[in-house]
This record gives sequence, structure tokens and C-alpha cells, in this order.
Amino acid sequence: MSLHADACAVLAAFDHRDPAQLDTAAQYLAFLDAHPDGTRRECRAGHITASALVIDRSGEHVLLTLHPKVGRWLQLGGHLEPEDAHLRAGAVRETIEESGLQSGRISAAPVRLDRHPVPCGRGPDGAPLASEHLDVQFVVQVPEALPPTISAESDDLRWFPRTALPTLPTIDDSVSALIDDALAFAALDALDPRADRRWVTFG
Repeated sequence: MSLHADACAVLAAFDHRDPAQLDTAAQYLAFLDAHPDGTRRECRAGHITASALVIDRSGEHVLLTLHPKVGRWLQLGGHLEPEDAHLRAGAVRETIEESGLQSGRISAAPVRLDRHPVPCGRGPDGAPLASEHLDVQFVVQVPEALPPTISAESDDLRWFPRTALPTLPTIDDSVSALIDDALAFAALDALDPRADRRWVTFG
């Protein structure tokens, strides 16, 4: 299955308690219908990206990266690559590249979507080009909050206790909402006898 086809299938199956999130999924599907290259960063109108909020097994810590371009704490993630078999694989690859954490488990389906304008690439004159990221957001769970390895794409990489997260302006509402959804998703394990079906192991 192509990345485009996988993205369409994932978004068509996306479920969330917030009607605004369901509307965002419909917007993504309309975008992909209009842009056959919509999973590629070369699509100047915008493109699908994949990210993951990394948490430890206890649910007491979250891993955030200080993005050098925006100066805020974000989840790990970024552009899809041609070698990514599907959206989830892209989120896993980005997690490994940006944290050095080699194994864990990722939610089988995304937990949230976030659409936002970005400068992405440069024009012939060197000026940043306006584009848009249509981010598909997963949750990655690792056994414990092991020391991560910071990458060149980050100014800092840090585990935060869930009770002492960054605040505005160094974190925005979209990341706070993702943290809430990721922790809520993981907390359902104790209540769901089929919890393992909600996760895919990697590494």
C-alpha cells in the first residue's frame, strides 16, 4: 500500500470524542483527494506529517524536544520519507532519530490530529515558503524514562513529570491537548482486556 493510500485508510478510520477532530480528519481526506502527492514534503500546498508523544510506562513522564525554529517544546516527529511503509512507521522512525530510544510500542492508530501553517523549504530567492503541516499524531510508550540522545534537530530534549510540564509560551495548546490524549489513551490499558491490540511493538 502506498503512503497516500495508507494515510487515506488511517484517516477514514480515525475516531475521537471531539467533533472538531473528526472534522479535521475529513479536511485531511479532502486534501489528500485533491493532492496525490500530499504525503510528500515537495507538495507546496501542504503535506501530511507524522509525530509521536513519547511517554514512559508509568504514565508519569513525557518526552519533549525544544524545537530550534519555533522555540517551543514539541512532541517528536516530522516529514514522511519515501522508505516509510506507512504513517505509523514514519512516526517510529522520527522517534528513534530524534531521541535515540530504540524500542517500545506505538499506538496502532493516531490519537490526535493537528493542522498548522509552517514555513517549509525556500524559494529561488532564499525566502521561506509558506506551507502547511497536516500532522497525524501517535503515542509511543517506552518501559522507563531512560536518558534520551539529543539530535541535531533539537536545542534540548528532556523528560518532564506530568505534574511539571512547560507552560505558555514555551508550549502551546496543541501540544498540551496531545499530552492529555496520549496519557488518556495509555490509561485505558487497565480497563481494556484487549489492550495489546491497541499497540504495535517496535525495536
